Amino acid sequence: MKTQKKQRLVYCNGKFVPETEAGISIYDSALMFGDMVFEMTRSFNKKQFKLREHLQRLYTGIKILRIPLKIPIAKMEKLCYEVIEKNAPLFNDDDEHRLMINVSRGPLSIYAHVFDGKLEPTVTIADFPLKWTVIGMGKLFNTGINAVIPSQRTIPACLLDPKIKNRSRIYYQLANIEVSQYKGNNNWALLLDPDGFIAEGTGDNFFIVKDGIIITPEGRNVLRGISRAYIFELAEELDLECVERNIEPYDVYTADESFMTGTPFCILPVTSLNSISIADKRMGKITKILLDKWSKNVGVDITKQIKRYNKILQKSRAGAPTPYSF
Repeated sequence: MKTQKKQRLVYCNGKFVPETEAGISIYDSALMFGDMVFEMTRSFNKKQFKLREHLQRLYTGIKILRIPLKIPIAKMEKLCYEVIEKNAPLFNDDDEHRLMINVSRGPLSIYAHVFDGKLEPTVTIADFPLKWTVIGMGKLFNTGINAVIPSQRTIPACLLDPKIKNRSRIYYQLANIEVSQYKGNNNWALLLDPDGFIAEGTGDNFFIVKDGIIITPEGRNVLRGISRAYIFELAEELDLECVERNIEPYDVYTADESFMTGTPFCILPVTSLNSISIADKRMGKITKILLDKWSKNVGVDITKQIKRYNKILQKSRAGAPTPYSF
């Protein structure tokens, strides 16, 4: 008799269920309107990094969207750690925990009869290996990213506030689809705002370095990332100047160096914009100082870890599709 493979467990509306059985209703507001806020975290040496900051941003979105969630933030944090604890035996020694926390308004009221009148927000917490989301990124520490500006603009805060981390992200997907048609390798979308200023990537924040000053777009039309905020902390520790400022494509072309930040990879160099080289087309000195300091602070060689993951995954998932292949 074949032994059934043990599955990771997902917290889903008060229950822990196998990963393959977790789901939400077809009548859920998330499916109908993209009416969902979410967070995705990572660990270093199995220890969650800035989980409380992620949850604070999540709860800000919940408040603004008026989702009637009754779970207090302290309990949500406890649930996150409970999910990690339940899944820990299924993780390899070198795996890191990647949490995905989703909160929606739940099923729409017009379908209340389907649920015997009991309507409540949908809450899910999943935990899976970080290495899934860094496939192919190891080489980028050497080659860098070619940022590509698509025709798709970011939606301004006056229409859909990107500071609320939400699942209404079709404009991100449209940008990714367009950039996937661009010639060459290592192409990532970099969106402009309606005024023509650099805003953000499709899931990452953007920085340039000019004359020793670290510069990132103003926080008006971007998601104010947890990793973005940590760059300001690192800069202060290193006695470097880090400022918010409007950035035009011209400023990127003439920058001394550039990089992206995001939770799974932390920092990746951007070595060209629209295939035009930035400086000497390699990771810049200050970018490396920031990345090294981050690694030192969390006790993990970030570059080495992601490169190691890539070697493992190349053997087990050769030819597997990426999220940006269409």
